[in-house]
Amino acid sequence: MANHKSAEKRARQALKRRLRNRQAKSQIRTAMKKMRKFVDENQIEEAKSFLPELISLIQKKSDRGILHKNTASRYVSRMTRLINKAAQN
Repeated sequence: MANHKSAEKRARQALKRRLRNRQAKSQIRTAMKKMRKFVDENQIEEAKSFLPELISLIQKKSDRGILHKNTASRYVSRMTRLINKAAQN
């Protein structure tokens, strides 16, 4: 446990940040599940219209430092490939 005033403050800040980051990551995962569900149910038009929203969400979280930039790029790439592959079939 923290013994100094500054260390106690750091612990409080870390807790707030951890909860905020956890919520943001959960939001991304939920959106990606929604995208996969659209593709699984052959709702390609809905998936295509949802893709820009998903990309925007991922990029915002990346810009804020919640996701690493390469991780964000990988997520965007995977979701785009998923839709493109489903649209071809």
